[in-house]
Amino acid sequence: MQVMSTIVAFEDEIKMQLKYLENFKPQKSLSVPMQKRTMFCGTGDSFVAALLAQVFSNFRIKAMDPLEMANNPSILNGHRVYLISISGNTLSNIRLAKLLRNATAITANPKSKLAKSCQNLIHLEFRNAEIPTSGSISFLSSALTCISLVGKIKLGNYQRVFKIASGMAKRKIYGKVYILGNLFSFPIAMFCAAKLYEVLGIDAHYERIEQFSHMGLFSLKKGDTVIIFEKRNEYNKKLATHLKKCGLHVIRMEPPSNDTIQQILFFIFVSELLALHLAKEKNKRDCFFVEAKKLRNASSAMIY
Repeated sequence: MQVMSTIVAFEDEIKMQLKYLENFKPQKSLSVPMQKRTMFCGTGDSFVAALLAQVFSNFRIKAMDPLEMANNPSILNGHRVYLISISGNTLSNIRLAKLLRNATAITANPKSKLAKSCQNLIHLEFRNAEIPTSGSISFLSSALTCISLVGKIKLGNYQRVFKIASGMAKRKIYGKVYILGNLFSFPIAMFCAAKLYEVLGIDAHYERIEQFSHMGLFSLKKGDTVIIFEKRNEYNKKLATHLKKCGLHVIRMEPPSNDTIQQILFFIFVSELLALHLAKEKNKRDCFFVEAKKLRNASSAMIY
C-alpha cells in the first residue's frame, strides 16, 4: 500500500485548521501578576508560539530557550514555566522540566516524557493526517493556546481570512528569501522561514523590519526576494521602493483586517499556503526534510 505523500498530508492539515478554529477552546488567562513571574519555553515552531505569548502579554511573560534555561537555572528562580512541545519528547524540554517544581507541559501527547516530568498538563487536541509532515495545525493549536493564556481571543471571520490568504500565497519567489515582520508578525516571519526550510529546503531568513536595513539587506543580490508581513504604511512603502530600485523582488502580504489576531491568522495561513503552493509548482511529493535523510537524522539526534 502506498504511503500518503507528505505534501498531501501538509495540505490536508492546513485545511483541517478551519474545523479546529470552529471548535477552539481558549485557556483561562493568567493574572497580570502571575504573567510577570512566568516563562514560556519551546523549540522550533513551539518557540514561535512562546514568542507570540510574550508579545500578546505586553512582554510581561518571557519567551525562553529551554537549553539555555537548563544551563543557567538561576534565571528560573521564582518563575512558573510552561514547556511547549507537540511531541512531548524534546530532550531539552524534558531536561528543564526535571529541574522545576512548578512546570506545565503544553503538548499533544499526554503520555509523553515531558507530560510525565511536569506537575501540570495542557493537552492540545486536534486532528491531523497521522503521518509526519511540516507543522501547521499543531502550530496553530499551540500558538492560540499560548496567546489565550495571556489574554482574551476573538477569532472573527477566519474563513474569510483563509480565503484571502489562499489567493495571496500564490506568488513566485526567487533566489534567497527574507521575510520581514514587526512586533506581532516577526514571530510568524520566523514560522514562515521554517516552512520554506522544511517543505522546500529554500535559503530563507527572517528579520525585524527595521533591523533588516542595518544587517540582512547587505547579504542580498539582484533578483532575490523580500516578503513583508505588515499592512501598508509609509515606512514599508519607502522600503519597498528602495528595494525594487536595487533589483529585488518585493512582496507585501497585506492582511485584510486591522484586528491583531486576524492578522496573525492571516500571516500563519500565508506562510503555510506559500510553501504548499511552491511545492505543488515543483511537483514535489514529499517535504524536503523527509528527502534530506542525513540532515533529518542529524536533527533527530540532537532533538530526541
